[in-house]
Formats: sequence, C-alpha cells, structure tokens
Amino acid sequence: MAHSYAQTFADSTQDPAAFWLKAAESIDWEQEPVIGLDASRAPIYSWYPDGVLNVCHNALDRHVQAGRGGSTALIYDSAVLGIQERYSYDELLEKVARFAGVLRAQGIGMGDRVLIYLPMIPQAHIAMLACARIGAIHSVVFGGFAPRELASRIDDATPTAVLTATGGVEPSRRLEYLPAVNEAITMATHKIPTVIVAHRDDFEHSLAEFQSPETAWHDWDELADAATAVAPVPVPSTHPLYILYTSGTTGAPKGVVRDSGGYAVAMDYSMRTVYGVGPGSTMLTASDVGWVVGHSYIVYGPLIAGATTVLYEGKPVGTPDAGAFWRLIAEHRVDTFFTAPTALRAIRKADPEAALLAGHDLSSLKNFFVAGERLDPDTYRWTGQKLGVPVIDNWWQTETGWPIASNCVGLEALELKAGSPTVPVPGYDVRILDGFGTEQGPNTEGNIAIKLPLPPGTLATLWGNDQRFVDTYLAQFPGYYATGDSGFLDEDGYLFVMGRTDDVINVSGHRLSTGAMEQVLGSHAAVAECAVIGVADALKGQSPRGYVVLKTGSGISEEDLRTELVAMIRAHIGPVADFRQVQVVDALPKTRSGKILRKTMRQIADGKPYTVPATIEDPSVIEELIPFLRPAG
Repeated sequence: MAHSYAQTFADSTQDPAAFWLKAAESIDWEQEPVIGLDASRAPIYSWYPDGVLNVCHNALDRHVQAGRGGSTALIYDSAVLGIQERYSYDELLEKVARFAGVLRAQGIGMGDRVLIYLPMIPQAHIAMLACARIGAIHSVVFGGFAPRELASRIDDATPTAVLTATGGVEPSRRLEYLPAVNEAITMATHKIPTVIVAHRDDFEHSLAEFQSPETAWHDWDELADAATAVAPVPVPSTHPLYILYTSGTTGAPKGVVRDSGGYAVAMDYSMRTVYGVGPGSTMLTASDVGWVVGHSYIVYGPLIAGATTVLYEGKPVGTPDAGAFWRLIAEHRVDTFFTAPTALRAIRKADPEAALLAGHDLSSLKNFFVAGERLDPDTYRWTGQKLGVPVIDNWWQTETGWPIASNCVGLEALELKAGSPTVPVPGYDVRILDGFGTEQGPNTEGNIAIKLPLPPGTLATLWGNDQRFVDTYLAQFPGYYATGDSGFLDEDGYLFVMGRTDDVINVSGHRLSTGAMEQVLGSHAAVAECAVIGVADALKGQSPRGYVVLKTGSGISEEDLRTELVAMIRAHIGPVADFRQVQVVDALPKTRSGKILRKTMRQIADGKPYTVPATIEDPSVIEELIPFLRPAG
C-alpha cells in the first residue's frame, strides 16, 4: 500500500489535475494526455482534453494483447431459463468486433446515437461495447419502460438505430418487447430507420410483423453472420460514450452524458481502489444494464479491470427461492458481490434465519457491496452476521457514475459504521452546506455538496442542454455540485446520508429527517422494511407518518407493534418528532431499481395531483396503499 486513505484523499483534492493524470497512466491511450483538467468553461469542466483512446479497446483488446484472451470475461446465468454461458475475452472480443461491423454496415459511425432496449442477455454487453468500438453513443433504456417513456428518449437522443430483443423473461411471465418498441417508434417525432432484433424463443411476435417504409427491422444473428469485424476507432477523451436518462423534476428525462476518457479512468480507478477487483477476480452485480450500476459494474468496470463479470437474469427471490444469490456466489466462485438493500430486505423477509445459505460454499466471497438506496443498520447487521464478510455500503448517483462515498477496500479498509457508507472516495471533496451555502461542522445535518471540479467519470453535462445541467446541479451553491441529498459528516469524517433534501420535514418549526426515523423503525425485530413521509398538517406544518412491512412469521399484533414503534421514535428521536401514526402494509411502492416512491406517497397523502412513475415495479401496490395514505378518501 503506497499511501493511506487520508494521504490519497488529500492528494486528490489538493491537486486534482495531477492526481488524475497519474491515475490515467493505467489506461491505454492512442494519444496520452498531458493536460489533466480543462477549466476554461467553468463551472463545466472536462478531463484529459488532449487525450485520445477507445473504451472498448481498454475493456477487451488490451487484455487479449496481454495474453489473457483465454480468461473468462463474461458469465451469463439465466435463472429464469436455467441456462449458463461463458465467454472468454477472445470470444467476447470476436462477437463485439463483428457486431461493430454490423453497425458500421448500417451506416452508423462516430457520434451517432444508438438506443439499446434489451433484457439481461449477453447481447447487452455486445451492443454497448460495439457502439464504443466505433465511437457511436449508446443510450440504454431499461427493458421494462413503457412505450411513451421510450418514445421520449428517442425524441431526446434522436438515435439512428434501436437494438432490442423479442422479449424479456420474468419468473411468471414473458414481456413482449417488439410491440412496445414499435409503438414507441410510431409515437416518437424522430423517425428510426433501423431496428435490429436479437431473437429469443417462445415469444408471440416476430420482427416480420413490424416492417414499414420508414423503418427496416433486421435479425441480429443474420446481420452478424454476414458482417466483417472492425478495429476500435480512437476518439477524443471528451467524446460522449453514452447517454443515460434519469427522471427530472419537471417530468422531462435528463440525459446524463458520460465522456470516454474520464469514464475509463474512473472505472479502472474505482475497480482497484473501491472494490479491490482486478484480473482473476469474479464480480457479480445484481442490477440491470439499464441502470447506472449496470453500466459501470456489470459491463464497463469489470472488463476494463480485466476481471470476470457475471450477468444474472433472475431475481433475488422467486428464481427459484431466496437462496438465489447464494447459489450464484457458490457456483461461479464470486469474490465481489454487489446488490441493493431492497434485495437484501426481500431475502430476509422470505428467509429470516437465512436457512437457504446451508449447502452453499461461500468461501470465495471477500466483500459484499450495496448501493442504490440507504442501507439501514438492521439490514447491514443481518447481512454481515449471516455471510460473515464485510458488508460495504457505497453511495452514489446516476449522475456521478461511480461511488461518492465508500470503504475503499483496495486502498485501506477502514472501520465500518452502521448507517454510513464510510468516507468520501478520493476525488470527491464532500462538504455539508446550510441553505445559504455556509459549510457546517461535524454532526450537523445539511445539504450534501461536492466541491468542483467533480472527478473524472462523472456527468460531463446533460444531453443537448448545458444550461439545464448548470441550473439543475451547479447553480444552487456556486462552486459546488448539489447532490440533492441531505446528511452530515461525523467527527471522524464519515458521511451519513439521511435522504433527499425534500425528505427533511418541518414539524412545528423543527427540521427532522425521515431517514433518521426510518432507521429507528427498521431496527425493530418485526420490521422488514419501512418508509416515513411528512404529511401536511394545518397546525404543525407537517406530521410524520410511518408505513412498515413485516417479516414473515413475525407474530406480533399490529396494535402492539404500533405502540412499540411510537415509543421507539419517542426514545430515539424525541417527542419533538410528534410521531403518532404508523400503518402495517403488505408492500411499499418501488421503482424497478428498488427506490421507494416516497414523493408519490406524499403527494397522495396530501391530496395533490400525482403521476405514477414509469419506473414503478408494480403499479397495483400504489392502488392498494391509497386507502392507508388517504384514510378519509
């Protein structure tokens, strides 16, 4: 270990340009940069403005050229279909280079956008990397999005082609993609000349049904069989690698733009520093390629690091049971696992004693990472006790592309604290600011902000709208990126993220964190997961209201549970919280990435107009919850 965490962090914040130029030496460059940071357009910064590279080369070709072509690059494990496939670096490179030839034969080249709408199948990796290989800009849309949401992304990104499949497979149903893609193309103002379809068996619709004078639909395998492999195309470091859409407060999607050079460096650095992953490692990230976690730590990160990545098509429970993750770790000898807290709570709810761990050899597992939402202390402790390995929370956003805060196991593993993702990762100069932008001291909650410049790999801008980028993220606190989250740094520099800033409620003039209340509720032995929202109150401004899902077989009466939870909030938060209302429910409404829809719940409870987000996992949960949100109707 060359440096401690403290020294490394200090180096990264005192001279960011020099620090990240040094980090860039681990990447293959066609033209190595000598300039680290371009601040000429501040507050919009760019990294390695004079560098030239290809990200696909860094993910595949360089490992083959180093003699590691026979090493396993990708393991595809479909629990829903009961199949497994393995691809060496040689094999994956051949498929990617050939499909890059497919794209080029369709007239797609540098700067053209390609929209990818695929399930968790190997073609997702192939499509993304093939785009990167020729300098095309991909925009992956989660395969469960409705046609209207897909159409809005088509109109914003104006892609030249759509890459899709006949459908996705769920434990109890099959999702037909082609009608949805066709409807989106019909709805969109921007016209799509080319659709390429990966065939999967046992789906009702075929591409022949949707041919039109405006749009040609092609079979993936037929084009690939006839294609000629192409070499990677060098692009400027600042060239966009991809656009990834995240929901905007106005309802219009925000297209987060990731550059090529900065992202490659960030992936390489984070794999080594945050996750401790390199050649010989096997990483399984239980997410979806449609989300930022999937981009960074199913596709690009592990391959840039020269590791093996596992692509899992299945669920944490139900494929076939709550032992699915343990099977994956044992069968594929996974040493680094990454998932969301909501998956762990689902597993715990179905198997509270972790009986399904029995019979699975997890001796390969070194670290268990979680992100995507706040890791409550109770779930943190349960997971650590059952698995016997470090459970490491890391906190970041679609916008940042890689962790803002984490225990960096590849640098210096620090002591863990329940409820904290540990410390800011080198490169992220995290500050806590009050509403006026004044920096706060230890243990004082405020707005979590990051002093500019953001490190490489974070959002370069929003697609086609620099001003919206500035207005959304950089204008609230000049000189800082506003994360939109609240929290505090303790006396040891550990970060505690308490929730979105609009989850801070005002009860009789007192600002209180619903995240802190959820932490208390979640510590009850009978509670599987929970949410607290602030509901409008004519007298107090807002009143907190809790919703809890019970663990299977908890055995406690609802009346006793309410009494105990109210007493716990009073003891841990204080009478000032005025916490009196708690409701037991069967489920909480969530997005497909596991985030609880607290804002929608709050809007319903306050009688305000609301829109159920297209990302919701199960719309029926909202309908079932409405009587409990608005008891009076």
